Amino acid sequence: MRIMLIKDLMTPSVSCVRPETPLSQVAQQMKQENVGSIPVCNDNGRVLGIITDRDIVLRAVASGKDASKAEDVMTRDVSCATPNMNTHDAAMLLAKHQVRRLPVVSNDRLVGIISLADIARKPIYVDEAGDALSAISKPNGVM
Repeated sequence: MRIMLIKDLMTPSVSCVRPETPLSQVAQQMKQENVGSIPVCNDNGRVLGIITDRDIVLRAVASGKDASKAEDVMTRDVSCATPNMNTHDAAMLLAKHQVRRLPVVSNDRLVGIISLADIARKPIYVDEAGDALSAISKPNGVM
């Protein structure tokens, strides 16, 4: 069995937003691109965080906080994958951090994103994806 690398499965050319991007614009971009998360990057493409549709709903709308920009609701301290990381290690990172997507960085710049679904689409990784999903889905009491 050949070990699959992240660069073979990731979605390349992922768009990102800046920390000061208004949440309404982030939501519109998610809708336009049909995605549920967008990395938050600086001008050099360095990942500063990630914002999900769930973040917008729970950390802004439902909480009643005065959150108006990406940086107000984004998740900081984001775990990232590298293009040459194997899918097993990526699945372990997804499970460990209970997330469904990892930004992929090279030379400290965003180069793509890998999701649990990307890994699960390969028949040889269905069990790995299932194990990661089980770990991701465990309640952690956050929010």
